[in-house]
Amino acid sequence: MVSAHQLAEFGYAKATIAEGVRLGRLHRLHRGVYAVGHKVLTWEGHVMAAVLANSPAVASHKTAAWIWGLRRSRPEGIHLTAPTRRHRRRPIVVHFALLAPEDRAVIDGIPVTSVARTMLDLAPGEPTRRLHQMIERAEERGSFDLRRFDRLLARAGGHPGRIKLRHALDTFKPESATLRSDLEKRFRRLVLAAGLPTPQTNVVVEGFELDCYWEAEGFAVELDVYATHGSRLSFEADRERADDLLLAGIEMIRVTGKRLDREPGQTIARVAAHLERRRRTIGPRRSVA
Repeated sequence: MVSAHQLAEFGYAKATIAEGVRLGRLHRLHRGVYAVGHKVLTWEGHVMAAVLANSPAVASHKTAAWIWGLRRSRPEGIHLTAPTRRHRRRPIVVHFALLAPEDRAVIDGIPVTSVARTMLDLAPGEPTRRLHQMIERAEERGSFDLRRFDRLLARAGGHPGRIKLRHALDTFKPESATLRSDLEKRFRRLVLAAGLPTPQTNVVVEGFELDCYWEAEGFAVELDVYATHGSRLSFEADRERADDLLLAGIEMIRVTGKRLDREPGQTIARVAAHLERRRRTIGPRRSVA
């Protein structure tokens, strides 16, 4: 893919370009944009042609999300963002925005919006669940940088996706491991204030240390802090532990610090409901050794 502007920078006169078109060396796709040597283009080739035709535009929105690997389905149209307003020419949709240098990137030669800017632009029309999925995929592909998101949101002003993206990111913000003891104290206070039985804390059962355990009900609560899942290995080990405890007749749920902050009353009410359910369905349990 090449534009007439790029060809001019290499010394090609307009007459030379026209001759290349006549001889079939250049194939016009958009005004001033040509495919070199053939017209058999990949989807990415069509995106690049659209970017060149609307220079200095960049691929954005669903198009950028596909290029970054954040979406599983390729969009039908091509979405771009340009610093000046353009007329829509299907299947190309050009959005208007002034992008900071940090909001731009280049993937496989194609100018695109950054991961953070891409998700900000998509946030107004996407359910929170989809935003979470895109964050997870960015993490898996090594393109998620929370600091970039924070800087972008700080200058996003009245962008319609700002609040929604901030809420989606709150779930993924790493918490310091030093918060675990504070989380345990806060949870215990809420449990006692609700009149629930006092749980054993940091007790070893079936070879596993449990944060909070109600022996009579065979029920445990794991107080989750993001920092404790810093690796894929620890993530998998936690899932195996839950399975082993279930085989031993012990049910366990997870309560995050974010959830406890957001809905403390509902969280403790659910714990109470679990305890009552366990009392109805199991008999007396043996003491912890």
